[in-house]
Amino acid sequence: MTETVDFSKSEQYTLSIRLSTDGFSFSVFNPLEEGEPWIDNCMVDESLSLTANLKRAYRDIEWLNHPFNRVNILSASKRFTCMPLDFFEDEQAETVFYHNFPSRENEQVLYNILHGSNVVVLFGTDRTAYTFLQEKHPQVKFYSQAAPLIEYFASRSHLGNNRKMYVNLGKGTAGIYCYERSRLLLANTFPCTETADRIYYLLYVWKQLEFDQERDELHLSGLLNEKELLLSELRKYIRQVFVMNPAEHIDLYAINQCE
Repeated sequence: MTETVDFSKSEQYTLSIRLSTDGFSFSVFNPLEEGEPWIDNCMVDESLSLTANLKRAYRDIEWLNHPFNRVNILSASKRFTCMPLDFFEDEQAETVFYHNFPSRENEQVLYNILHGSNVVVLFGTDRTAYTFLQEKHPQVKFYSQAAPLIEYFASRSHLGNNRKMYVNLGKGTAGIYCYERSRLLLANTFPCTETADRIYYLLYVWKQLEFDQERDELHLSGLLNEKELLLSELRKYIRQVFVMNPAEHIDLYAINQCE
């Protein structure tokens, strides 16, 4: 697939890499031209550490070692939390983060400031992998996967006078983001592998936020392996259920709007 990308011009491109326990995904985007990003996936060896898998990927995938204009790293992990920007102080980042999560060895606590949503996303990433990627790409920027999704969904939630829930399904997770006309109401990721569990968490959050079954909207993205079953079951309870376009890799599309 790399024959569709001219890597002799890589210094114009943005490289984005999603780091997940079940694999890496790569996006190459040319901001100087109209068009979609080129996206590819790479399996990981679950017996190896994250850094060992990264080193193997950089050894085996030659084009990763080209120079890029910008490099984004997205951490697809449940270890993130949000707080209002008005109350954020950077020296308190670790204290706030570890108030919400148990401490973990070899973890680097980072944060993304989302001025459009007036929110700060605090997240943890593997410190050894963080150092390795900084050495490979001095201009690298790190993001929680939730950060570009929060901004991307917010930009789409302002239309109409109803509330909207956006769900990004991963392997074993469901990221849920809820809005009232661009105002973030909730951002959280729940562990779930079965369709029945996904339906349970979605409907639980829907009920807790008192969303309207007739008027409010549910938008699905991500890995929709049992899409028809999921849609048919959800539409028993929620009238307006939609699949987003693109559905898969929506975070890798969204990160290019953070330029």
